[in-house]
Amino acid sequence: MFDVSLVHYIVLSILLFCIGLCCVMVSRNLLRIFMGIELMLNAVNINLAAFAYFCDGMVLNGQVFILFVMAISVCEMAIGLVIVAALSRHAENIDVNSQNVLEDKQQ
Repeated sequence: MFDVSLVHYIVLSILLFCIGLCCVMVSRNLLRIFMGIELMLNAVNINLAAFAYFCDGMVLNGQVFILFVMAISVCEMAIGLVIVAALSRHAENIDVNSQNVLEDKQQ
């Protein structure tokens, strides 16, 4: 049969992280940027779970750390979606390059 080793999980994690990084670097849409960040965080979680399982399967440190990363990513996504909703109401688009909300308009 086909045995899945640590290398397979690392390759999957690297591919997922690279896809997320490309999505963050190339995209101008704020929602796509947040989805790329989520892909990158999921790649980190896959890596943590794989190392926790293959290095020492009895200790739950990797799984607990994954729960913390997931909680932080949920908070990040909630705050990000609130920012996207506010920007879409204010400027009618969520293009990152066209946002100039922080500029002083009283001149």
